[in-house]
Amino acid sequence: MSITAGSYTLGPDSGRLLVKTTRTGLGAKAGHDLTLEVTRWRADATIDTTAPVHSSVAVEVDADSIEVREGTGGLKPLTSSDRSEIERIIREKILHTDRHPTITFRSTRVEGAEESFRLEGDLTLVGVTRPVIVQGSVTGGRVHGSAVIEQSRWGIKPYSALLGALKLSDDVQVEFDLDLGLVAKQ
Repeated sequence: MSITAGSYTLGPDSGRLLVKTTRTGLGAKAGHDLTLEVTRWRADATIDTTAPVHSSVAVEVDADSIEVREGTGGLKPLTSSDRSEIERIIREKILHTDRHPTITFRSTRVEGAEESFRLEGDLTLVGVTRPVIVQGSVTGGRVHGSAVIEQSRWGIKPYSALLGALKLSDDVQVEFDLDLGLVAKQ
């Protein structure tokens, strides 16, 4: 299945939007590498298959909708209490969702083909807008892609605990996986 030219509306019903963190520091073995999922988001994509440069993507994320899906590594498994605490820290201390309830991405350039495409665009996170690059592909009727977000570029200090011995890495991986059969074409 390939992409048909046109306008599309995407969201949680059409696929997953994940954020993956890793840990660093002397106390790294005590923490967890996390997989977080954005549960409320919307994307509008306009696809021009003959001239990809005329394509565009706009994504809007409800910053309060990030939920912990998995924690790997660590000395003990994540509890539901741990998950709730991590989600609270993300909302209150990292993303400050009371002041910045929305995260947005707007493409400024699209290039490539289904096998390998590249989106350049502006990501607004905690009220700061910086350029970011998204790499992706379409295979087997699914659109996959990812971007590396260096938190400090947006003024975010990566979370740390145990007097700084346990820290999240500055780079987080944002990934998406969409089923084209579930995408609403307008």
